[in-house]
Amino acid sequence: MKRTTLSLIAGATALAAVTGLAALTAPEGTAVPGATKATTRLPVERVGLACPVPSSSEVAETVYTSYTPTGTETGKTPGTGKDGAQRPTALLKPATGATATGGTGKKPTAPKAPATVTAPGKPVTAEANGASVPALTGSATGALAPGWTVQQTTVVPAGGSRGLLGLTCGAPDTDFWFPAASTAKARHDYVHLTNPDDAAAVADITLYGPEGVLKSQFTEGIPVPARSTVPVLLPTLTHEAAQRDVTVHVTTRSGRVGAAVGVADDKLGSDWISASADPSGSVVLPGIPADATSVRLVVFAPGQEDADLKVKLSTANGAIVPAGADTLHVKSGMTTSIDLPDLTRGSAASLFLSPENAKRPVPVVAALQVVRGKGDKSEIAFIPAAGAISARATVADNRAKASTLSLTAPDADAKVRITASAGSGAGTPASRTVTVRAGTTTPVTDLVPQGLKGSYALTVEPVSGGKVYAARTLAVPQDGVPMFTVQTLADDRGTVEVPSARQDLGVLD
Repeated sequence: MKRTTLSLIAGATALAAVTGLAALTAPEGTAVPGATKATTRLPVERVGLACPVPSSSEVAETVYTSYTPTGTETGKTPGTGKDGAQRPTALLKPATGATATGGTGKKPTAPKAPATVTAPGKPVTAEANGASVPALTGSATGALAPGWTVQQTTVVPAGGSRGLLGLTCGAPDTDFWFPAASTAKARHDYVHLTNPDDAAAVADITLYGPEGVLKSQFTEGIPVPARSTVPVLLPTLTHEAAQRDVTVHVTTRSGRVGAAVGVADDKLGSDWISASADPSGSVVLPGIPADATSVRLVVFAPGQEDADLKVKLSTANGAIVPAGADTLHVKSGMTTSIDLPDLTRGSAASLFLSPENAKRPVPVVAALQVVRGKGDKSEIAFIPAAGAISARATVADNRAKASTLSLTAPDADAKVRITASAGSGAGTPASRTVTVRAGTTTPVTDLVPQGLKGSYALTVEPVSGGKVYAARTLAVPQDGVPMFTVQTLADDRGTVEVPSARQDLGVLD
């Protein structure tokens, strides 16, 4: 047989082998050879979260609620992961580094139960009490990953940090903005940096007051060891005079961290400040309780230009201009704040900030400090700027007669589907479709699972119409104090865009 014939046979055999291998290894749902498809969205298969040390109080009582919503199946058989062998997991573990003691010197104690989700659709809870509870890190894989959320809720019944502290444990990242923090003498604000990874991270914290950046004592960054947490008291970062309102910017030089600001006010109680949504020309702050006795708006413009903003209040009847606060000028690099007295007047509300010049929007970050009650019966909470829900968002640890879900649509009517999950103890899921009129805020208080025992999750899914923003208020009064906490809902990013691929044997030419 001639050499050219042998070469042709060998080439044909190689092509057949490559074609066969491509057919065997091509992912399910990829394009047929020769066909062209747009990108598709597939469920994520792994997510991570970090929960900070819940409290330094010996009398603190913390509940973790872990939940994965239904409806974003990965297509794998039950009980298997991506490779068909590993089981999907959704597990929280203590941050085991040397700094994970919460400053008490005591050995960290894990929650009594592992708070491990075993199937989508049912919340799992775990309790952990006292000051020695560590920060937690966790990950979810396979069918339990899309939409996995963990709520950390702490009650401190007495002492300087008295209050209800609520936090949706956040995904690790490299950049965070926290307006409405403080270095005032009555405030004890800590930035909690939690590193979920096996390599050390280095973080920078910059404070911005009403006159600009506050000079820092730290020039080399803050090391955060692997699988550890580091709490940093804000006043220790600067020698400058105490400031009532500061904006905190957390970035990492290497690695990534989970970040949140823990607030304790000598008179007003305590809560967490979650990160504001990314800087934007228009800002929505949803979920101001109807009985708020004090609301303070804090805004920061991180760019090179000043921001001139229009301020509107969204109520159940529409958007109105708050008396004496129709516009706000925010200087570049400086924290601007304004009190909004008698804001809600008995109606659950949201705040809209939009550029005066729509053609030249200047990005800002913002947060609200909200107070309920008066005198020594006051309680504080914070509402950061929220992002729109594009596909789905979930908040866990809702309780009968204690939860209010606030929905707002700034620009156009929107229709959303709300689902109350099964209860952590018992209960049948319930759903409802709600239309939110443009410019209004709609509170939902009566959607609970039938036969509820324990807590439940609320999932919001846009159906049609304009952008929707949401927040959940959890109110748990105790000893005459209207304890409460507010969590904004963020899109769970349970799916990811994957470009469609096609087999192209032309690369072998």
